[in-house]
Amino acid sequence: MSRHESLNRRSFLQGAAAGGALLGLGLRGGLTFGAEVTGRPKPGKIGDFKISLAEWSLHKSLFAKKLDNLDFPKVAREEFGIEGVEYVNQFFKDKAHDSVYLKDLKKRADDHGVTNVLIMIDGEGDLSAPDKAARGQAVENHKKWVDAAAALGCHAIRVNTGNHYSKSDVADAAEACSALADYGVQHKIHVICENHGGPSSDPDALLALIKAVNNPSFGTLPDFGNFPKADGKYKLDVYDAIARMMPHAHGVSAKSYDFDEKGEESNLDFARIMKIVTDAGYKGWVGIEYEGSKLGEAEGIKATKKLLESLRGSEYRG
Repeated sequence: MSRHESLNRRSFLQGAAAGGALLGLGLRGGLTFGAEVTGRPKPGKIGDFKISLAEWSLHKSLFAKKLDNLDFPKVAREEFGIEGVEYVNQFFKDKAHDSVYLKDLKKRADDHGVTNVLIMIDGEGDLSAPDKAARGQAVENHKKWVDAAAALGCHAIRVNTGNHYSKSDVADAAEACSALADYGVQHKIHVICENHGGPSSDPDALLALIKAVNNPSFGTLPDFGNFPKADGKYKLDVYDAIARMMPHAHGVSAKSYDFDEKGEESNLDFARIMKIVTDAGYKGWVGIEYEGSKLGEAEGIKATKKLLESLRGSEYRG
């Protein structure tokens, strides 16, 4: 690493610790919290947070060409009253280094008063591949999205960590993720890992990877629902898993599936989760990611937003 790169890294990490909210972290005092975070939060008020919209909530419309990626910020603001957006690279796959396209997309977001929060990256290789060359290629493939995120004014990219690691063997994955995180630091972009299937949905494995990389800009994006199931039931304690991920979180994904007659999410205790999230000192973006089938995309987004808004500042009774 050159002296210039070292200074960039140090300045970025100092800035993240001092003013995380400016970079989208939303974390109180960087990555050190005074509050104890557990899967059984104490009664009290749920804290403040911002609501963003994950583009995947509209994937059916996007795949059907009823919506274009360039219009996503406008739709988020005008149809849903949401002022932060989380892109999915699948919907502008060949545009990572298209400066004209990215400038247009950023202008559209700016014109509608919408913050570009992050880009979710899929299909760019396995960062934990057993073959070193394959891992290196995956790192290179992801770098262009770091560049794109910086051009759009995002604070992070979400990556898939791959399928070839475990809580006792993270060396290869840590090597690749460290290289990508270092590149992200140079561009002031965080690299964050969602529980998104495979070992990433095992908190032990994901947190072992986070520890091995040991870079404050490399963190988690806890998703409320992406944990293994058997016979329709979660195989682990979702609330404990989210609580364990939160001290490293640079983003949060409010996954929703269905709602009861009271407007509560039928599968997950959103109040409990949001108390866990805000007890961790997180005040950043919480991205709506509706994946249900009973409501249409628009109705599911609105139901999730209404639920989140009702929880902000409300009393959690445990």
